[in-house]
Amino acid sequence: MHITKPAARWRMAGVGILATTALLLAGCSAGPAESDGPVTIEFFNFTAGADHEAQLQRIVDAFEDENPNITVKVQNAPYEDYFTSLKTRIAGNTAPDTFELNYENFVSFASSGALLDLETAAPDAIDKSVYFPKAYDAFNFDGVQLGLPESFSVVVLIYNKDLFDAAGLDYPTADWTWADEKAAAEKLTDAGAGIFGEYQPVQFFEFYKSLAQSGGEFFNADMTEATFNSEAGIAAAHHLVDKVGNTMPNEAQMGGIGDDVLFQQGKIAMWHNGIWQFNNLLDIPSKWDVVVEPGNTQHASHFFANAGVASASTKHPVESAKWLQYLASSDLTVDIRLNEDWELPAVADKALLEPYLSITPPENRQAVFDSLDAVVVPPVIERQQELQDIVTLYLQKAVLGELSVEDALDQAVEEVNALL
Repeated sequence: MHITKPAARWRMAGVGILATTALLLAGCSAGPAESDGPVTIEFFNFTAGADHEAQLQRIVDAFEDENPNITVKVQNAPYEDYFTSLKTRIAGNTAPDTFELNYENFVSFASSGALLDLETAAPDAIDKSVYFPKAYDAFNFDGVQLGLPESFSVVVLIYNKDLFDAAGLDYPTADWTWADEKAAAEKLTDAGAGIFGEYQPVQFFEFYKSLAQSGGEFFNADMTEATFNSEAGIAAAHHLVDKVGNTMPNEAQMGGIGDDVLFQQGKIAMWHNGIWQFNNLLDIPSKWDVVVEPGNTQHASHFFANAGVASASTKHPVESAKWLQYLASSDLTVDIRLNEDWELPAVADKALLEPYLSITPPENRQAVFDSLDAVVVPPVIERQQELQDIVTLYLQKAVLGELSVEDALDQAVEEVNALL
């Protein structure tokens, strides 16, 4: 199965690394409120990489021009190395002043005491009003703001208009339900010709979202017990598992070709994937567009986000907060992110995002922002990677016919409860 960009992040280790970190950082203070003279702060990140290093440097240069007493030293690391390196630095008491965290890893770092309370340390540097509220609140832990949302992505339903036209079907709309998608997928599927109606990975991230689309909850209210083997959970699992080998190709039918390539080749009619795929589809021969993903009893959309955070041990909390605020919300940052395919800025001012809506294809980019009306963040615990792996493992057992959907969820719940 093709692993998309955020999925690569999901596979990163790092969510269980901080048991010793809390001890190392206990008692650390944020340092002086302000620095008297010129200071240098480090920024460690995984999202710039080779593709966006130059764009990040433009943001740094502009920030330094506006804040001549602050120098930002940028350090990049690839996804596969980032959290191992960060773990080593925190454990060695040499944490960078500022760094990036994705939402899934944020909770573990926050619970360890490794992160700076930004609103308390530098209240004048932080303006929460500029951010999309749900993105800002995602990085609030136990009532403390420990991160600023740098960027976000959502998952939408990407569909091949040519295949719909050939089948004489109306295009998907924002009012579609699972039943509508299933009915269209059945009519669009021609397995003999290698054409399938849909593709949706059978794994943790699709399951938790499908659970929400059925009105279910992953955990009980106080996070002491997993509850995803409910009626809603069973419906969500069947929604994913029952597609495989029918309206969605199984591994054998894919023949080692990724779902991204199959969609580009016109072999998949509806594709559940993220907005980071748009640029990869600009030159394909088929016409395509996007729409808010169908729901069951309600809408619920994936919400991925990265945050800028500061180390609790930084000696420059105010300068670090100023840098994070600029990085996340400055006009220059917004402009660069919108024009350089570098995820989307999590800003609330829709006027700033208008240029993004004018780019085609897809014609219905508004669906990206419509999805924000019903975003749902992943359930997160300290042993996050184990949680994700357990759910995916048992869903795959159901796909292979080794367990019924009901038994698979019951066993997954038992193992997840053991983690708690």
